[in-house]
Amino acid sequence: MSEQDRMNRFHVGELVFHVRYNYRGVIFAYDTEFRGSDDWYASNRSQPARDQPWYHVLVDQANHTTYVAEENLIEDSDQGPIQHPLVEKFFATFLDGHYYVNSMN
Repeated sequence: MSEQDRMNRFHVGELVFHVRYNYRGVIFAYDTEFRGSDDWYASNRSQPARDQPWYHVLVDQANHTTYVAEENLIEDSDQGPIQHPLVEKFFATFLDGHYYVNSMN
């Protein structure tokens, strides 16, 4: 695990819950700080701090992904698998409430 991985609260494959918008999902990638466009950030209703980890999340029971600041996420208490069409693209296995990365990525 890299030094940055240790600094992040969440990691790829972890189930999370968005506290502001009440959805669950799984992290499939992250940035150490905001890497989106200024236009996207300006259109974001909550505008959390840019200088924190931001996570790419597959949203449960949806077809889209989201880009979420760490401060808006908590560990998902459900711990069951999510339903998203891209799960198999990123993950090979779901075991004990965690997804494990597909080695093909």
